[in-house]
Amino acid sequence: MITEQKGKKALITGASRGIGKAAAELFAKSGFDLTLVCHRSIEALEELAIHLEAAWGISCTAVRADMGCEQDVARVFSQLKEIDVLVNNAGMAHFGLLSDMTSHEWHRVLAVNLDSCFYTCRAAIPLMLRRHRGRIINISSVWGTQGASMEVAYSASKGGMNAFTKALAKELAPSNIQVNAIACGIIDTAMNGTLSPEDLAALKEEIPADRLGRPEEVAQLALYLATAPAYLTGQIITIDGGWYT
Repeated sequence: MITEQKGKKALITGASRGIGKAAAELFAKSGFDLTLVCHRSIEALEELAIHLEAAWGISCTAVRADMGCEQDVARVFSQLKEIDVLVNNAGMAHFGLLSDMTSHEWHRVLAVNLDSCFYTCRAAIPLMLRRHRGRIINISSVWGTQGASMEVAYSASKGGMNAFTKALAKELAPSNIQVNAIACGIIDTAMNGTLSPEDLAALKEEIPADRLGRPEEVAQLALYLATAPAYLTGQIITIDGGWYT
């Protein structure tokens, strides 16, 4: 265990599975006390919280909230007195032609993927300013810079997240609060589980590493950013097996 992290507090959204769950496990192992948030799978999240407390001797609270809802985010933060690290991992995808997308679907993707960052960061910043330190880590995507056919809303939301990250990093750097994003390639998560075996095989052929990324690898990068030198801020760090390098 990285003992110097003992007692530090992290909030991880979208923590019931995939990258968020992997991050929760690694941060707990490193000594962080955790607040874990999910929208639907609260039973699985509560089980994870119990497991992490027993395994690593940390405090872990599971909360059900829709991070695309301003009121839900306010409720989550009303329970927090301190926060050292915020990991914005909550997200959703939408596959389909833009011409077939409804206004409701468009706004829902933007709410969950981008509005949530605004709500959480706005709430976390005052808590970090009190102690003149903090780390904000946004989980983005290569589609935020490259764009993806059939995923226009998702690409737009992640592009917005990247710009949000760079701008907020400049705003908070004088206050010793670092803001970075991780632009993920194709990671082996449930979000990408909707892809057909043929599509996955074709993607693997395009990736120099010849495989999908693992959630644990993204979690390792998130933990690094949570403990990295303070001069590292405003970066969009790509982890994609060399795909878009």
